[in-house]
Amino acid sequence: MSEFLFGLFWLLLFLTVPVTMAYRRVDLGSSTLAIGGALLVYSLIGYGPWFWFLLLWIFYAVLVVINFTDFRRERITAQLFDVYKSMVPAISDTEREALETGSVSWDGELFTGLPDWANLMSLPAPQLSDAEQAFLDGPVEKLCAMLDDWQITHELGDLPPEVWDYMKQERFFAMIIPEEYGGLGFSAVANSAVLAKICSRSVVAATTVGVPNSLGPGELLIHYGTDAQKKHWLPRLAAGDEIPCFALTAPRAGSDAGSIPDTGIVCKGEWEGKEITGIRLNWDKRYITLAPVATVVGLAFKLYDPEHLIGDRDAYGITAALIPADTPGVVTGRRHLPLNTPFQNGPTQGKDVFVPLDFIIGGVERAGQGWKMLMEQLAAGRAISLPSESQGSSQAAIYASGAYCRIRKQFGLPIAKFEGVEEVLARMAGHTYIMNAGIGCTMAAIKQGEIPAVPSAIMKYHCTEMGRMVGNDAMDVQGGKAIILGPENYLGSAYDSIPISITVEGANILTRSLIIFGQGAVRCHPFVFDEMQAAANPDYEAGLRDFDNLLFRHIGVALSNAARAFVMALTHARYTDVPRQGPTKRYFQHINRYSAAFALAADTSMLMLGGDLKRKETLSARLGDVFSYIYLASMVLKHYEDQGSPEEDLPLVEWSCRTLLYKAQEQLHGLLRNFPNRFVAGVLRLLIFPRGRTYHAPADDLGKQIVALLTRPTPARERLSAGIYKGDDPRNMLRRLQKVLEQVESNAPLSRKLADAVRSKLVNGEDEVAAIHAAREAGILSEDEAASLLAQDEAVMAMIRVDDFAPEALRRG
Repeated sequence: MSEFLFGLFWLLLFLTVPVTMAYRRVDLGSSTLAIGGALLVYSLIGYGPWFWFLLLWIFYAVLVVINFTDFRRERITAQLFDVYKSMVPAISDTEREALETGSVSWDGELFTGLPDWANLMSLPAPQLSDAEQAFLDGPVEKLCAMLDDWQITHELGDLPPEVWDYMKQERFFAMIIPEEYGGLGFSAVANSAVLAKICSRSVVAATTVGVPNSLGPGELLIHYGTDAQKKHWLPRLAAGDEIPCFALTAPRAGSDAGSIPDTGIVCKGEWEGKEITGIRLNWDKRYITLAPVATVVGLAFKLYDPEHLIGDRDAYGITAALIPADTPGVVTGRRHLPLNTPFQNGPTQGKDVFVPLDFIIGGVERAGQGWKMLMEQLAAGRAISLPSESQGSSQAAIYASGAYCRIRKQFGLPIAKFEGVEEVLARMAGHTYIMNAGIGCTMAAIKQGEIPAVPSAIMKYHCTEMGRMVGNDAMDVQGGKAIILGPENYLGSAYDSIPISITVEGANILTRSLIIFGQGAVRCHPFVFDEMQAAANPDYEAGLRDFDNLLFRHIGVALSNAARAFVMALTHARYTDVPRQGPTKRYFQHINRYSAAFALAADTSMLMLGGDLKRKETLSARLGDVFSYIYLASMVLKHYEDQGSPEEDLPLVEWSCRTLLYKAQEQLHGLLRNFPNRFVAGVLRLLIFPRGRTYHAPADDLGKQIVALLTRPTPARERLSAGIYKGDDPRNMLRRLQKVLEQVESNAPLSRKLADAVRSKLVNGEDEVAAIHAAREAGILSEDEAASLLAQDEAVMAMIRVDDFAPEALRRG
């Protein structure tokens, strides 16, 4: 027995050497020497059967051979290279162009399993320039004060003419257009902040402003237009003389944009009295925002040149062009009504529309590059418009709900005191904090020149989904006040619009199931994209050299992630290096752990399933979820630091990180439960969860701490909803709620005195007002104190009151 224990001890000691080498990512040569030394010592001192040592020395011999690059490449890698070339799934042109767009930054670090936190923590905090801040404080504030959401949504079905004029005058449609062309030249940080503030007031206005500043003619012209096109169109767009839309979606091609049936045929035709070579276009598009009022239509279509008038190709693929809306054959004007949210949206058709070739954005040289152009701009734009609008709506909802749940009483208590309501308010606050963090940090990265293709998909999906949850929760806790529409309702129209954001710019099911991991696995992975490029290299020898280098580095990193995932799971990641100490240290460490676990699971899934993983959408979605959650958790930590690490916000940080990391754990568990190869799933489970699933969701007491911050006029409450419109005008229901909340907080000692008197039966009263009068008559409250409480009650009842209408006012037509 003693010999067995002695041998086991030396075996475990020996095994710590390769595990440590892998954990620390020591290079192949150094690892080979260290393992050889350990094996020699183990062979001399250790205990065990002779064949065990023989197997270990055979393994070591293979390890030594791998260090000889030429021999390895010819005898090992060449065979694997041929197999790999046959396994790489076919990629369509549209998929390839999507994969090649954008840049990789922090998202790539998370895919390595060993993120370098310095790359994230050195990113500047999101900041506005003086001009951007002045625009937010001036024109945006004035615009918000002009907006009457009930009038827009239920009376006019549009923005009032004076609002349209003001937005054009102040160049709201030109935030992304450079100053040299008459635009504002704002950063992504400013663009996001403007949309969030407007959306806290009116979804219709925010959408109207957002579309010209997102994917569309303006952005495409800035990046790809010819000098002549820029000089002609950009000043007109900046001044509001031209209203743009961009037409992509067709009845037969929604998410599958690569199959759009709309065509452009290069041919001879007449233009302004002369025969020229141009394009004859036919299209049928729908769901196009601003189409009913657009003066210029950005159009995506497939270009064909059967007579080879512009080159030697028959088909060029998706192309983008600008078509004046008054061109003969163009039909616009009819409107859709997206869930009673009447921003200008509708179909557009074109029948035998003939235009010159120079209407192609970027000229003939850009023929067939439309999809690439769209993907490159969507790589950043997808992170801005819809996430920012979800952020603005959510900030408004939690700001209103925190106040409402404090001033609204049931059973003699503010409803915020009930644990069921506490749970919901904490969830609303946590989701809003996560959105604030993700959007702020991602906007800062875009401002620094990043084009975050995969993070933009994460932000679009998760911000709109969290926005949906916040909207649902707000309706839940405010009940009848939220569901009765009218001028006094401040939640209904935002709630109506939630499904719209879910479906556009990549429907959320598609984004989660196919884009986040499907694109991330190739674009963000440290080796996969380069390996695919090597396999596609027409020079076999050059491709083999590149593949050999990449493959063995890839294997080394995969082994390292296996070691890191296992060791950090065993130790709860307590000994992994992180950039910060203090109350957030453990969250940095847990992100390190789940980064390694995710990278291991991703590599294994791609190895075992190959091209089938693209069709295993639920597995891909779970991997995308894990990736998203650790990305968002790291954004939370960065955001907390960017805000100066206020101690008061720690409950929000803890709730956010715990929720995200718990969800990451559960999605890894779901992946392993459903992994097709059960043996591999078992090995992965041993490496990722050797102690079981040990991470827990936030405790209930944490929710109480958060609600205490939200239901009082605290700095944390203001920081959480810093981006909304808080102007002091009588139509701003959020400001009115805040005033009543401040009144209730100021009168809290008087309210407690009154409650104590009622509880002690010193005064009687059928309701609060009667109790106040009785307390005044009994001398418990002074005249001034009673007057203050009566004024508070009147203000509370004014906020609780809902709208009603004469029957004829609700008749249609």
